[in-house]
Amino acid sequence: MQNNFPFLALVGQDKMKMALILAVINPALGGVLIRGEKGTAKSTAVRAMAALLPGQKAVDGCPYGCDPDSPEKWCSRCHELYGRREPESPPSRFRVRPLVELPIGATEDRLLGSLNLEKAMADGESVFEPGLLAQANRGILYVDEVNLLDDFLVDVLLDAAAMGRNFVEREGVSVTHPALFTLIGTMNPEEGELRPQLLDRFGLCVEVKGLADPMLRQEVIRERLAYESDPEAYVLGFAEREKELGVQIEKAGARLPGVELTDEALRDAVDVALRLGVDGHRGDLTVVKTAMTLAAWEDRPLDREMVLTAAELALPHRMRRKPFQDVDFNVRERLAEGGGATAWPAGGQATVSPGRAPAPPPSARVGRGACSWPRAPGGNCRSDPCACSLRLWCRGPPPWRRLAC
Repeated sequence: MQNNFPFLALVGQDKMKMALILAVINPALGGVLIRGEKGTAKSTAVRAMAALLPGQKAVDGCPYGCDPDSPEKWCSRCHELYGRREPESPPSRFRVRPLVELPIGATEDRLLGSLNLEKAMADGESVFEPGLLAQANRGILYVDEVNLLDDFLVDVLLDAAAMGRNFVEREGVSVTHPALFTLIGTMNPEEGELRPQLLDRFGLCVEVKGLADPMLRQEVIRERLAYESDPEAYVLGFAEREKELGVQIEKAGARLPGVELTDEALRDAVDVALRLGVDGHRGDLTVVKTAMTLAAWEDRPLDREMVLTAAELALPHRMRRKPFQDVDFNVRERLAEGGGATAWPAGGQATVSPGRAPAPPPSARVGRGACSWPRAPGGNCRSDPCACSLRLWCRGPPPWRRLAC
């Protein structure tokens, strides 16, 4: 078993962690692009997500992990074997949602799939060998240094992401199979930008930077050294809390279909997109989906602050830019500068709903197990429900309230 650095042990970078959690709760968001300088835990955070991924049913023996309850999305093999057995369900198994990594040096055959040469030479049969897109179906496809990916692989990813299926024509073998995956990419802008066509395919985009708070930087070093000294014991120490976080993610996914989109939230989402000069309608739609996912995560009705938080995640890479201009992540400042009838909050001054405390400054989080919120005797938060924007990052001693802070 691979002992990845625990997700809950990551220090800071709350916006990146929130974007990843939302992408797991709602695959329809379109994935996450994480931009930032080297050494800021981009790849570490994505690989740590493997421990939080929810389980799913899959057709037993299917190389593509087809959903037994969704025949319309089956591969040709499942249609041939089980298409006439309705209403009887095909045999199924339970699996963890896959996280598949696409290496930068991967070939087209490795990504799409290819002919099984061993069987072709031995038996004279043309047998298709599924590739990484098949493994990533109904899961996550992760590309590190996505901006350095070869153009022909980018074209393949664009086609598969747009159609949700992979079409392969190889030496007399014609195969099509579902390729419904959540694309997550990490990149360092210093090494080059991403093609606009692929950039727009990422639903959410966040920027990560090195922590400026000296106490937080010290905590990063302590945590990493503790992990490297005994990875197995370190990961075991976070196992229960990560399991609980995974349960919370599953519950949020179950609540998502019941989230009500209000007319006010819809107007706010469109207003934000227009004020920021976003091209097309995909940005508006992603803001709405992200805000609804936030509402499911926080288990409360949609409000304006959720729409604004969603805009910070979904619109920076979609705003109009001049050639060679960097992506502008200052969404709140841009909205505040625009003025107008709708009073959007300025940077760092989040609109606070009744009974909900404002977010603390990053410098408030200090020390291992320290919480940025005032605590009542016994270790519980004074705010009920917990006022933390992320809610589940507390690593202090029990008791916890809803694994809060």
